[in-house]
This record gives sequence, structure tokens and C-alpha cells, in this order.
Amino acid sequence: MVKSADRTLQILEAFAAAGEPLGIAELARRLAIPVSACYALLRTLELRGYLYELGLRKGWYPTLRWLQKARAIAEHDPMLERVAPILEALGKSAGETIVFGKRSGAEVVYLNVVESPHPIRYSAQPGDRKPLHSSSAGKAILGALPPAERTALLGSLRLARITPNTIVRRELLEKDLEAGAKRGWYATRGENVADVHALGAPVRLDGELYAVVIAGPAHRIESALKSLAAALLHTARRLEGRA
Repeated sequence: MVKSADRTLQILEAFAAAGEPLGIAELARRLAIPVSACYALLRTLELRGYLYELGLRKGWYPTLRWLQKARAIAEHDPMLERVAPILEALGKSAGETIVFGKRSGAEVVYLNVVESPHPIRYSAQPGDRKPLHSSSAGKAILGALPPAERTALLGSLRLARITPNTIVRRELLEKDLEAGAKRGWYATRGENVADVHALGAPVRLDGELYAVVIAGPAHRIESALKSLAAALLHTARRLEGRA
């Protein structure tokens, strides 16, 4: 990991978490770096137009330049332009949170999230990362890998216990993946978030493997499991251009 790039992103995340201006000393503390190094990063971002100083002892804050650049990037993302309308349609019909993700090492990174309108829901953000073995998106991706590649990857994974329901025995995880492959969709029942159940299906787009997920409170998912699974599989086919 490149430290300067990582620290720049940590600065942005620190402002997002704080929701208010931050001084150099506080930012340096959050990043665990010397004040001098923090000041150099802040000055660089200021000169590029991404931060401004509010005045003596009032701290720094990001400018709208971040938002403008992020919007321009999102508006021209070819993958999200392609999948977003289909994911939004699934969200409306399912009434639950929809996630679209891709494997990144031993994790899944969320590329797009359509949140449920319910006040009690599974809440996530693009950029969130989840373990392969405890997330329905991860299981869908694992289950769709060629057998030799899946075996090698499973052998290298650390099956950490995220919740009391997380599958941490490799042979049980393999059986769970086999069951998912037969159904066409993969499930987690409180394995990543204790009270959240989710269904995931693999999707291949332009030769790359992704996953689409429906996630929500356990009682709502289980009471509508059959219809949600059908909607998920139909959406996977639509994303692949087969429906």
C-alpha cells in the first residue's frame, strides 16, 4: 500500500466521519502520523482545491471539488450505467437492500448499493468490504469459480468468526457452497451481521465475475424467501442479457 495515497483517503474519511471541520492536531491523531506530515498533506490538498482553511484554530474542511469529481466519475462509470437500472428495479420489487459486488482478494467490495425504503433495513455503502466466506456475495462468487480455483482459494482463506453463525469449518463451507450451486443462489443467515439474512447470485459480465444480493432483516427475508430467490435469479439473468 502506498502510504501517501492511503493517508489522503484517510483524511477524506476522517472528515466524513466527523461531519465538521478538523484541526491539524486532531487529523494527525486520527491518522497516527506526525503533525508536520499531516500539514504537508493538507497543504497539498488545499493547493489542488480540495480543502480550505476556515481560519486560525478553526480547522480545515473539504471543498465541493470532491463531490463534483465523484459525480463526474459516477455518471460515466460504464459498468454502473449498465447495471444500475436493473438493480433499482429489483430493489423496488423486493423492498430490500440490493448490493452489487466484485471480489477483491479475500473480500468482496460493494460497487453499488440500492438501500431498502424500510426504516429497519440492511444498510451498506459502495466501497464496503466483506469477507468472502461470511457474505452471500462472497459465497456466490466462490461458488461460481472453477473447482480448482475455488479449492485453492478456500485453502488460503482465514475463516474468521464474524458472528456466532459464521461458518468457520472449511468442510461445512464447501457443503454450503454445493447446496447454493444446486439452487442457483447462495445464502447467509446471520453470518456477517447477526440479524441480517441475504441471498446472492453470481453474474458474469464481459468475462468478469460479480454478485448481486438481496439483504434485509431475517424475519422479512425468510417470510418471502421463495419469491425473493425467484426475483434474484431473474435479475441475474437480466444482468447477463439472458432475460
